[in-house]
Amino acid sequence: MKINQIRPQEAKFTEVLETIALKPKMLYYIGKLPENVVKTVGIVGARRCTSYGEKIAYEAAFECAKAGAIVVSGLAYGIDSIAARGALDAGGRTIAILGTPIDRIYPEEHLGLAREIVEQGGAILSEYGPRSPGVLLKMGLTEAEIPLGPDEVRRKGSRTTNCRTSFLYRNRLIAALSEVILVVEANERSGSLNTASHALEQNKELFAVPGDITRRTSVGCNRLIAQGAHPYLGPQDMLEVLFPERRARGRKKLPIFSGSPTEKAIVSEIAGGRVDGEEIIERLGLSVPDFTQAITMLEIRDIIRPLGMNKWMIK
Repeated sequence: MKINQIRPQEAKFTEVLETIALKPKMLYYIGKLPENVVKTVGIVGARRCTSYGEKIAYEAAFECAKAGAIVVSGLAYGIDSIAARGALDAGGRTIAILGTPIDRIYPEEHLGLAREIVEQGGAILSEYGPRSPGVLLKMGLTEAEIPLGPDEVRRKGSRTTNCRTSFLYRNRLIAALSEVILVVEANERSGSLNTASHALEQNKELFAVPGDITRRTSVGCNRLIAQGAHPYLGPQDMLEVLFPERRARGRKKLPIFSGSPTEKAIVSEIAGGRVDGEEIIERLGLSVPDFTQAITMLEIRDIIRPLGMNKWMIK
């Protein structure tokens, strides 16, 4: 294992980071990043979670990973580590984004989990370069494989460091690298709500797990739902957003409705698995105003529903 570094624009998977506020200049990672754009789901939540939250997070990660999505999270206690475990148990890949330098696996108790993530084809990623080799040497790296961080120098065989950490900044990367975000449990001031705010700012699909209104760890999620987040009722909710073509392929017949030829043609395209608005416009030779008018009427009639990012599915 060794530490790699890459600029966001140098890989398909990370180039989305070029579009966000406070884009990182450099990324450091151990393991393997996806070579292309892939389906990703971010799963975040409380560090001090309940057994209810543990069950929901594990099941969501397991089913999404089994379907082929990469699970993105942090490496923190609670929901983050449970999501990683669910993805690994499903035989899938997961990417853990640190709020610390790449050589400061935090918490250190999750060093073994970090090693598993890398060994199963995933990655540990940070925007902060290495500062101290101690933890990484425990992971099996040699001194020669650990590059100096941007603020480091070697002096007589030792390394001096200028270390900084930021978990709130880390959250914007989790949101950006995820197509869909699930907040499992969150109290009123949870860092997971910060991830949710980045997801909304970046126009991502946001789900929140509804919970007991008397429970502290449900306050944040219930408020997100009240503000417009999708209530999460099971893995299928996110899988339909991540893989809408699967539902379209399983549909035996088109919905019967009275509409214009343009509306019927659009529904036929969506039912056939073409869910991207721009692709439908191109295939049907429509103008943007004609498409917008037709898609609006179909949504009003409750025939289709938006998936976000100009993607649609049959209800």
